[in-house]
Amino acid sequence: MKFSTKIAVLLRDDLLTWQRLNVTAFLVSGIGTLVPEVVGEPYADADGVVYLPMFRQPVMVFQGGEELLAAAHGRALGRDGVVMSVFTSDLFATGHDAANRDAVRAVRTGDLDLVGLAVHGPRNAVDRVVKGAAMHP
Repeated sequence: MKFSTKIAVLLRDDLLTWQRLNVTAFLVSGIGTLVPEVVGEPYADADGVVYLPMFRQPVMVFQGGEELLAAAHGRALGRDGVVMSVFTSDLFATGHDAANRDAVRAVRTGDLDLVGLAVHGPRNAVDRVVKGAAMHP
């Protein structure tokens, strides 16, 4: 099935494995609240146990260097219909949501030390945002 929109995560290529997984989970967590139509219906097994719903479409995960993340961030800021979440290196040292927001708020846009970002929007626009990134192995 081909979707008209795309969800993409772009991770900095020097992250440790646990960091890649953690950052990915945090980055995509807000997309479903801002764009509720990307979330499907709850799941249930044959015994009737109900599970949380998940995204209705794949999440594509890419990687690239620091410069590529900065470029992708800039491209995402200029695209209509594209929403974005960011994860900066400072967030590895915080312990809760309010501290995370404070850490991002303390740094000017161009100075963010990005280790990851997630974008959702029209397929072509998202492809342009992550242009040059490699699929995560």
